[in-house]
Parts: sequence; structure tokens; C-alpha cells
Amino acid sequence: MQIRIGYEMIFECPQPTPMILTLNVHFSRVSDMIRADHIVTRPSVPMTAYRDGFGNWCSRIVAPAGEISISTDALMMDNGLPDPIHADAMQHAVEELPAETLVYLLGSRYCETDRLSEIAWKLFSRTPPGWVRVQAICDYVHNHIEFGYQHARSTKTALEAYNERQGVCRDYTHLAIAFCRCMNIPARYCTGYLGDIGVPASPDPMDFSAWMEVYLGGHWHTFDPRNKIPRIGRILIAQGRDAADVAISNAFGPNVLKSFKVWTDEV
Repeated sequence: MQIRIGYEMIFECPQPTPMILTLNVHFSRVSDMIRADHIVTRPSVPMTAYRDGFGNWCSRIVAPAGEISISTDALMMDNGLPDPIHADAMQHAVEELPAETLVYLLGSRYCETDRLSEIAWKLFSRTPPGWVRVQAICDYVHNHIEFGYQHARSTKTALEAYNERQGVCRDYTHLAIAFCRCMNIPARYCTGYLGDIGVPASPDPMDFSAWMEVYLGGHWHTFDPRNKIPRIGRILIAQGRDAADVAISNAFGPNVLKSFKVWTDEV
């Protein structure tokens, strides 16, 4: 299938403001692009790019004083299949894990493994290690947290989401990641596009989505504690330890986000 993806954000800045944008589709999906997701700014400003420590493609601009629109409109090819299930994927002993996965066992800005470890072991120590354990974590988080955009808070951590039992997809993901890491399973945060393809359309405004990948059986596998079921048309933008590593925009100065739109539509 073909999927049209894109966004438009309008910022207002009282003064020239440097920004870092993490908005391009991940390099692992570039070969699926039919129409590239070039970032367009109005007014036009110089832009430079770099790859961060997690392999994500980031762009740098200086937004002028006043309004600036940042947008793209791209077209992707997708296999149209739901997220794969590998129920026999086994958990690795920590000493056997590849070195590059170890950072995803550690606590991070939004995933306080030190404060959630005892809770995690009480909840999941009796589950079989591997895929079944990760699915049990996702099922628990899905049932534990009540979804609602009114519960969104940019500073909310995994522990706070656990205690408050309310949040949005990033909160589900942070809590599931923290629980996985507490159980010695490498888990990383993912952000990207996920439209209502193959499921009933949601009345809520479209937004970027969050999910996680866990390392089992020598491979990274997709899990989505918010949606719980395998989904079609997931398009990755960036990966990191948690949301702090994959923010779609970082502005180094005062600004107001006046408008925000995202689209992910099957063509």
C-alpha cells in the first residue's frame, strides 16, 4: 500500500531562535519513500543536518522573529502487513547481550528503573522470560493506564504514569520500557507515524505516536503497549532511550506553538 505522511507546525518566536528538528523518516525506511519528506520552512531559512548518537537524522535552523511554518508532505510504500509476532523469541542473559544494546538496560530521563525495579519484579518475575514476559508487561501497562490527551504532560515520568494511572502513548511506552529494563530486557523508545489503517478511525486529532522496540532472540521487535494489538502502517522517525532523545523539536529560546497538524493516510 501507499501511505501519505506529513505535518505542519507553526511557531511564533519573539526573537531569532535556534532549533533542532527530528522530523525525517528513519534511515531504515528511506528506501520505501516514493516522495521524499523534505522539510519546508516558510519563510525559507538555511538548514544544516547531522546524524545523532542514535542514528537519527536531525536538522538545525534558526527560526526568525515572528511566525515560521515547518512542514512536509511525503509518500511511503508499505507492505501493508501488521507488526510481526515472534512468540518464540527468547530473552538473552545480560552477559550475552551485544554491547550496543546495553545502554537500553539503563535508567534514563523518563524511565526510572531504580525506583520501579521492585514493582516490576513483583509483577512479572513469575512470567516466562522472553516474548511472553514482554507481552505481559504490555498487557499490564495497557490496562493500568487510562488514555486521554488531557492527561498529557511533557515532564511526566514512567513512575508518575504508574502512580497516576493516566497518560498518552508516550507514558504507556515509558512505563513499559522501564519495566522491561528492570527485567533485564533491552528496550528503546520509538516515535513516528501511525495512522488509523485497518482499525476504526479515531475521532481524536492525529499526532505522532510512540511505541517501543525490545531486543529478544538476536533482533529488535516492535511492541505497542498503548494499542496492544499489531498495527499496519507504522513508520519510524527516531529511536532513543526515551522521549528526551527523540523530541520532534527542541527550541533554544522562547516560542509558542500556534498550530500543529499530522497526517498519516492510506492512499
